Amino acid sequence: MVTVEQVRRLALSLPRTSEHLIRDRVKFRVGSIVYLAFSQDETVLGFAFPKEERAALVASRPDVFHLPRLSDQRFNWVDAWTASLDKDEMRELVVDAWRMVVPKGVAAAHLNL
Repeated sequence: MVTVEQVRRLALSLPRTSEHLIRDRVKFRVGSIVYLAFSQDETVLGFAFPKEERAALVASRPDVFHLPRLSDQRFNWVDAWTASLDKDEMRELVVDAWRMVVPKGVAAAHLNL
């Protein structure tokens, strides 16, 4: 199970990330672009993810991943049940989501690519 505090520690260690509380939801963004968001009850973690790959992700593990509500499906976004994620998987999802919203040079410098 993944907690908000575990995600917070990782997300805030990534360059240009800031945390915000919006309508009682913890969100992490770079500039004005949100790349992580928790549900109000913190049971769901939404994260930036390529639209063209999300159907395969959801189909591969429907017990963990699900599509966001219909109005949010126009965005590059997927949701995951926090109770079903482990720390290593969360780390990969958070870093990949962050990489989608920062300049390539920032990601490369931070990740030593």
